[in-house]
Amino acid sequence: MLTERQELILKTIIMDFTQTHEPVGSKTVMNQLPVKVSSATVRNEMAVLEEKGLLEKTHSSSGRIPSTAGYRYYLDHLINPVKIPASVYNQIVYQLDQPFQQVNEIVQEAAKILSDLTNYTAFAAGPETHSVKVTGFRIVPLSSHQVMAILVTDDGNVKNQIYTLPHHTNGEEIEKAVRLINDQLVGKSLSSINEVLLKRIADHLIARGAAPEILDLLQDVIKDAASEQMYVDGQINLLSNYENDDLTKIKSLYKLIDQNDALSSLIGFNPEDELKNDSSSKVQVKLGSELPSDLLENYSLLTAQYSVGKYGKGTIALLGPTNMPYSQMIGLLEYFRNELAKKLLDYYGRFK
Repeated sequence: MLTERQELILKTIIMDFTQTHEPVGSKTVMNQLPVKVSSATVRNEMAVLEEKGLLEKTHSSSGRIPSTAGYRYYLDHLINPVKIPASVYNQIVYQLDQPFQQVNEIVQEAAKILSDLTNYTAFAAGPETHSVKVTGFRIVPLSSHQVMAILVTDDGNVKNQIYTLPHHTNGEEIEKAVRLINDQLVGKSLSSINEVLLKRIADHLIARGAAPEILDLLQDVIKDAASEQMYVDGQINLLSNYENDDLTKIKSLYKLIDQNDALSSLIGFNPEDELKNDSSSKVQVKLGSELPSDLLENYSLLTAQYSVGKYGKGTIALLGPTNMPYSQMIGLLEYFRNELAKKLLDYYGRFK
């Protein structure tokens, strides 16, 4: 642990550096400290902080910049989230005040709002779908052998997939299959639709002369409805903070961000997780060296979970430069997750 004065100096350097992105000298620190100390004293304390690995010297300046360890100490012990400005509050309220038709539209807009407000890359995942129930399954003909399978759930979401059916499949068989499937699925939660239930449906389809190939359509559309969609916005902002001109690495970075499984792993989102303790309800910050890819060494990831009561929990996140203004960004995420949860609760209220 540091002395109170050392903590004050470290905090001052980090707050100054995240605003100016320039190395911070002892005179700058001295002028910003709330207590009166000499420049020599500040230099000595800065030297101690450097020895402890919390500050680093740059080649081009006599000033200091925070190290990864310095940021971690600051985040763990010194940070105080700040209240968002009225202009930011008004923008959030305005962009969320739309007639959304599906949960995913709200979640996708959440990622866009966060990216617009920060100029960073933003992520948003909706509440878990394990308690969502099926309200209907339909097959809509598009052409002689092309159809659209539609699954509707009780949270207002509609999932659809387009398929080409075998030439021997006729309309009567399809209608019979749809009736059998609805008899088995309507009112059941997505999480309860397992291999055993699907096998039972397949047996019914075959025994009653319905089109068994419809089962493949059903499985695909259920898988789509049950999967957690991760929305990303502001990918181009990654380049503003990327210090490497290697085109291959830039392509790899974009590929990493575009992969849904990689994203879920990156932000630590797990639909089975519960908020088991107080720490998981806080905004979590992972620095570049703590992230699973070397491509992200100059970035930091801020992740926050939000709760929509019985409808489950979701996640929002920001990926930005290591020298971001953490107190402002954490304050923004803490406020925004509450507003997003309220918007989703209002939406779900329409389906009671």
